[in-house]
Amino acid sequence: MADARPFHWEFRPEPVAREIFRIEGGRPLSGSVRVSGSKNAALKLLAAAILTGERCRFSNVPEIEDVRVMAETLRDIGVVVDHPEKNIYEVASGDVEWLFVPLEAAAKMRASFMLLGPLLARFGRVIISNPGGDRIGRRPVNLHVDAMRALGAEIEYRNGYYFARAPGRLRGAELRFPIVTVMGTENAMLAATLADGHTVIRPAAQEPEVDDLLGFLQKMGAEIERTYPDTIEVEGRKRLRGADHRVLSDRIEAGTFMIAGAVTGGRVTLEEAPCDHLEAFVEVLQRAGVEVACDHTIIEVDGRGMDESLRACDIETAPYPGLATDLQSPACVLLSQARGTSRVHETVFEDRLEWLAELGRMGANVRLIDDHHAEITGPRRLHGAEVEIGDLRAGASLILAALAAKGTSTILGAHHVHRGYENIDGKFLELGARIERVAEGTVTTSP
Repeated sequence: MADARPFHWEFRPEPVAREIFRIEGGRPLSGSVRVSGSKNAALKLLAAAILTGERCRFSNVPEIEDVRVMAETLRDIGVVVDHPEKNIYEVASGDVEWLFVPLEAAAKMRASFMLLGPLLARFGRVIISNPGGDRIGRRPVNLHVDAMRALGAEIEYRNGYYFARAPGRLRGAELRFPIVTVMGTENAMLAATLADGHTVIRPAAQEPEVDDLLGFLQKMGAEIERTYPDTIEVEGRKRLRGADHRVLSDRIEAGTFMIAGAVTGGRVTLEEAPCDHLEAFVEVLQRAGVEVACDHTIIEVDGRGMDESLRACDIETAPYPGLATDLQSPACVLLSQARGTSRVHETVFEDRLEWLAELGRMGANVRLIDDHHAEITGPRRLHGAEVEIGDLRAGASLILAALAAKGTSTILGAHHVHRGYENIDGKFLELGARIERVAEGTVTTSP
């Protein structure tokens, strides 16, 4: 271990400032908004910077809570993380003093487990807690652990922590995941870049954020490429160099604001939008009768006069290039205003449909069939209500519902949304929304 301190960690609940959104709905949104950098890309890029002792510089990093937590976690283990200006982060991992990722970080953010691969590959040892994050269903990390073991790591699980070590260097191997896993693919990529020999990863996740990470690793000097749509191959190197990288735009944020324009009967233009990454989502909106125009980095959504033209359509989530599970809940808000019955099939997380009960409190006609299926029948006029956010994406969707509803809504748990959306209330204000964020008080959370 890089530090001789004995292993001891006590989780101490800390005060968390809770916030609420108050939203007066029923106003068409109009105007332009710039799409921020991708949350799901930025967190993995920060983790990748551990693979070199040289400085890495990232631009277009979203100013969100999850990025702040990842930066603090890196600092806690001895990595130098600078934030010289808005949306810019610089990371230098010349050495790591304390190869231990504690429960506190893991309880706040699931992506903390992305530190397993790079720490193990570069320093040969790490203790890391089981991850937390949104409670939207079982998201086991056994696929990550199995991949590290296939690369030669020795890993034990004791008292909520994984104790991992790699005698000598990790060794290249053929990794076959039983299902498509985005974070599993990314963790395997990071570990394999410094492994001894050749690694093949299949089925490799095809999400744009995975390819953004791949592109950054290539800038660092890694020998890595996507040789088939579902295959990534890596030839391990002994060391990597620092690099500069601009985080790609957030397709989930873009999709959220596209729904905002449509469901409020407004007209919204998105700048720096990832058109090429939203084909499945655009197809859903067009089937529902929404006018969408994509041109390189500009997306325009025109929802004016759509009260009678919105029609029901069935949706099913799937790994990329299918409909992203993170866009299923915003799509459900739109479907609540469509004529007819829409069927929703959530294939990824078994608890992701639970938030529909909150949408029902606002007047939507929803029926949960089982953990993975629901029906939404519309149109039903939404009305203001007091609802509570359970996870990040459901939180953004409740904001969308409140913007479309008649009357005033109070949304508890606004702090969840700030984990993944940069200045979401400010952006809605620019589009003409009546939304305010108010401190709810201070509570003590437990893991």
